[in-house]
Amino acid sequence: MPEVHQARRSRLRARVEAADDGAMLLVSRPANIRYLAGSAPTGALLLMASATAAGGDVLLVPYGAAQELVGRQGDDGGLRVLPLDGGADPVLAAASLATGEGVAALAVEEHHLTVARHRALADAAPRLRLSDLGCAVEQQRLVKDEGEIAALRIAAEITDRALGELLESILVGRTERHLALELDRRLVDHGAEGPALPTSVAAGPHAGLAGHRPTERRVEEGDFLSVRLGARFHGYGCCIGRTFVIGSAPDDWQLELYDLVFSAQRAGREALVPGAEYREVDRAARRVIAGAGHGEALGPLTGRGVGLEIGEDPRLSPAAMGRLTPCVPVTVEPGVHLPGRGGVRIDDTLVVRSLADGGPELLTITTKELLAL
Repeated sequence: MPEVHQARRSRLRARVEAADDGAMLLVSRPANIRYLAGSAPTGALLLMASATAAGGDVLLVPYGAAQELVGRQGDDGGLRVLPLDGGADPVLAAASLATGEGVAALAVEEHHLTVARHRALADAAPRLRLSDLGCAVEQQRLVKDEGEIAALRIAAEITDRALGELLESILVGRTERHLALELDRRLVDHGAEGPALPTSVAAGPHAGLAGHRPTERRVEEGDFLSVRLGARFHGYGCCIGRTFVIGSAPDDWQLELYDLVFSAQRAGREALVPGAEYREVDRAARRVIAGAGHGEALGPLTGRGVGLEIGEDPRLSPAAMGRLTPCVPVTVEPGVHLPGRGGVRIDDTLVVRSLADGGPELLTITTKELLAL
């Protein structure tokens, strides 16, 4: 996708030029490099030329990592790949290149670049004015193009298949950790690059816990079983969360809690319309659970953006600022955990669409009916 990456860099350059004319850009955050230049080895940096510079954009690759870029040496859609010698620090190499271009300013990602490397950069090029690129790349990444959404659709299809196959197997007596490892394997078997987030399987009193790390606890009859996973495909990851009951029939308290979280999740999904405030989407889901007296059991957010990262912008939380726009993929993921008893999580990945385009596009389609397994 060299042309796509080149177009993204051009848009970013035009945006930054308006605020910091003539500055070169140094991108260090891995997800941002992936967005602007494609896959790159660990430790690589992207140096983007200003509109008036003659050197073009350069991907600086640490020593020993060049073999990961076989076929990309030379010019790649306006991007030059430069393998470094020995133990050269890509940051210092970028400073040397910028100085050689004769530019006066270099905009860096201060929220990612370490203090030590920022200091080394200033020492290596004292005449170069350092400015903050801020979250300009993350803001550009917010709205996805159709190629990105297509990758998310495939990631969701892989995730649904892996989860569906697990539900057809025998679960009683197996440990949370074993089930999580099996889900990871199934994701890869169906074409994923790997998990997009740590796979969580939580049984019994662990069910419904946000971010639960699987343990050696075995699945038992009568348990709630909550599962959260997602595949990564071409760099893009999705998230799905479902809760099931182990045994022939759920108890009354399990039915009531499940119906509550289901209603909250539906309210959040229905609020995903262009122009809606992030905090209004959160409020739509949160008020349902708070109204039933479980407000304190709900986490700090009810959804987040997905793409090259799980948990990128936007954040759907009570204090979040901003409004949804079309083609922004997010999760809606309310959950309630009752200490000592267990709980329910229901997570989906959706793409914001206008009502004229059919409303929110649901990517994760595994049933949300409370299944007894």
